[in-house]
Amino acid sequence: MSLQAHLQSAIARAGVYRRQGQVVAFNGLVIEAQGPDADIGELCEILPGDGRPVVPAEVVGFGKEHILLMPYGDLSGISGRSLIRATGRPLDVPVGDAMLGRVVDAFSRPLDGKGALVLPTRYPLHASPINPIHRQGIDKVLETGVAAIDSLLTLGRGQRVGVFAGSGVGKSTLLGMLARHVQADAIVLCLVGERGREVGDFIRDSLGEDGLRRAVVMAATADQPALVRTHAVHASHAVAEYFRDQGKSVLLVVDSITRFAMAQREIGLAIGEPPTLRGYTPSVFSWLPRIAERCGRHGKGEITAVYSVLVEGDDMNEPIADHMRAVLDGHIVLSRELAQRGHLPAIDILQSASRLLNALASPGELACAMEVRRILAQYDGARDMIELGAYQKGSNASLDAAIQAHTELSGLLRQPPGMAMPRATVLRQLAAAIGTGMSNA
Repeated sequence: MSLQAHLQSAIARAGVYRRQGQVVAFNGLVIEAQGPDADIGELCEILPGDGRPVVPAEVVGFGKEHILLMPYGDLSGISGRSLIRATGRPLDVPVGDAMLGRVVDAFSRPLDGKGALVLPTRYPLHASPINPIHRQGIDKVLETGVAAIDSLLTLGRGQRVGVFAGSGVGKSTLLGMLARHVQADAIVLCLVGERGREVGDFIRDSLGEDGLRRAVVMAATADQPALVRTHAVHASHAVAEYFRDQGKSVLLVVDSITRFAMAQREIGLAIGEPPTLRGYTPSVFSWLPRIAERCGRHGKGEITAVYSVLVEGDDMNEPIADHMRAVLDGHIVLSRELAQRGHLPAIDILQSASRLLNALASPGELACAMEVRRILAQYDGARDMIELGAYQKGSNASLDAAIQAHTELSGLLRQPPGMAMPRATVLRQLAAAIGTGMSNA
């Protein structure tokens, strides 16, 4: 293209007028404005005046005569005289290799005091999902270093799985173990709706310095606007997609998708969506599969996603938990009863499942996993009799063998947070405990 043609093209694309509007109402969450002419999802700027900084806002809906915007920042100084200017660009997020080892906010701005980040590349906030025809099969095991997961709930590179738990059951500890020990090139951690203290505690205690070196931590705390919290989830997926496109194997951890759903519910109710189950709006249930479908194997790399699901009142059938089980490729359930008995990580093997276990495990590994499940189920069914002393040894030979193996199995499935356990070693130990050979492995 000649210089003249290039200049003509640039002039044709250049905006020759400014689209502006004015604030007319504010209900605590949503700004109503007369103009500007803007699209859903377009980024606008609110101009408070008096030298105050510009406040970014996103167009989230339309009324009869007004557009509806939600701000990303503090609205101090905004009045009915404030102007709103459309930027003409959709939302995107700056990304780059320099993010590794850093803690950033939902807009990739550093929070760790380690200096500015130079991120020349920008990725769209809402990327299109992978074409289902172009999706590659998941056939490689992802070793997480967590014994119970690697041996009995084997995950694959590109799989999407949920960690379902009530509060105080060890969810953050397990996620920290995954991030610290997993065999992945890059890790993207999205902490949504957490208390500010918990963000620092997670980075120091659960993730550690070794885990942080190959990780990007993106945090949007509970005191930030709902739009910022949902933005962090979308932005973390964009960051993961950047590293995937560099040919890396990426682990994406979102803690928690339930708090994303709560923030989206807040947005939906504010713009007039009807509430459904437990007040969740329809947009919540449309966003969850769209988010999950951005992960998987694609091109040179893959994104393995782990979404924590905070179940209210330990109800595993509450709306978000029930919906996520249908969307994901597996679920890891943490049991409060196991946690109270000191069995950590408190993974309830019998309530958990990996939908790709049959495709990833060898026949010998699969037989070992099924036998361990059978023993745990048989012991669990007779637990009350055993603990009351009502069962007499010799009454059932199969149950006698299950009781004898149960203690050793429980010991093998316990694991200190700082210790990684190789998958092959765990499988050999489990096979020895149940008296099964691994000749078919």
